[in-house]
Amino acid sequence: MEAYILNWLNLLVRWFHLITGIAWIGASFYFVWLDNHLLAPKDKSAADKGVSGELWAVHGGGFYNGQKYRVAPATLPEPLHWFKWEAYTTFISGFFLLCLMYYVSAEVYLIDRNVADIGKAAAIAIGIGTLVGGWIVYDLLCKSPLGKNDKALGGVLFVLTVAAAWGLCQVFSGRGAYIHFGGMLGTIMVANVYFVIIPGQKELVRAKVEGREPDPIHGVRGKQRSVHNTYFTLPVLFTMISSHYAMTYGNAHNWLVLAGIAFAGAAIRVYFVARHKGRASPLPAIAGVAALAVVAFAIAPASRSTVTSTATPAEEFAHVSTIVQARCAVCHAPSPTQPGFAAAPKGVMLDTPDRIAAQATQINQQVSSRVMPLANLTGMTDAERETITQWFAHGALTK
Repeated sequence: MEAYILNWLNLLVRWFHLITGIAWIGASFYFVWLDNHLLAPKDKSAADKGVSGELWAVHGGGFYNGQKYRVAPATLPEPLHWFKWEAYTTFISGFFLLCLMYYVSAEVYLIDRNVADIGKAAAIAIGIGTLVGGWIVYDLLCKSPLGKNDKALGGVLFVLTVAAAWGLCQVFSGRGAYIHFGGMLGTIMVANVYFVIIPGQKELVRAKVEGREPDPIHGVRGKQRSVHNTYFTLPVLFTMISSHYAMTYGNAHNWLVLAGIAFAGAAIRVYFVARHKGRASPLPAIAGVAALAVVAFAIAPASRSTVTSTATPAEEFAHVSTIVQARCAVCHAPSPTQPGFAAAPKGVMLDTPDRIAAQATQINQQVSSRVMPLANLTGMTDAERETITQWFAHGALTK
């Protein structure tokens, strides 16, 4: 019953996290697009009121006229809408989900004894330290003289994120490393909103209420952090779905795979942001697509072996079936016997010969990359992994 309740909690929190994340990212993408499509107002009275740019759009059967002020309007309107709870609820639900899956079951999803033999408390401390430390280092860099040079700052941040990807992959399981990399970037994004963007907006409002001239520096800082957030978005989204693709996090050089895909996502987003302003150099997009192509080529599985076996296909399959039944079917069955599992993960069941044969490609990929069994809970040996790999290399024959 405990595993069943945890599954429901996981489902509901994940669903809520997805909903709030869509709301936050959607609003973020829209305002970046809006900011880059503003044109100088044609109406002189609008310019005299302090409007620096405007945009006309049609959507949902109506016309909209969006305007942006250079600093603030002469009189604050009511009501004034704020965009912050989307970010906060995304972070809160994401952190709760991280705790629910990766910290409560750290020995299954976060710790890999083949990578680093660390305890549960140490793993959790490193995970939380990564989230907090990532923000502190990033924020200090943005506030330093380096923060005045966007290109130089971007270069340093890229080097540091690659270093973070490497470090996490030396400590955690592939899945755990990837989700903490995304969690670190996601924490930076929401901290930008909480500590920089919203306080700056509040100061602009406070200045107007008190009759002071608002300081435009708050808008400048807020925009810099907003642009960083939009570049981080695609790498974060990749890490959120990465657990479905063992070919990435299970690779021997998983940190390079993570760095390559994160670079691709950021580069492609750079292109689209620039494209909003009109004609843009295609080089960032080309670099992003090239990075994806390089990663895909580098982690492609080797060709099937031509080595022959002395065992008949039926004998080989019988051996493989015995291994899968003992090491995999304890979780991947209609009624798992492994503690902590109320249902077969991802609905994959390997409790019959037909089901094993149907999942041959996935079994080989998961076993050869060593991501399954999870944390090697069932103690699959290297010899057993080799037997499965050879069976697949011989064509995954059953008779």
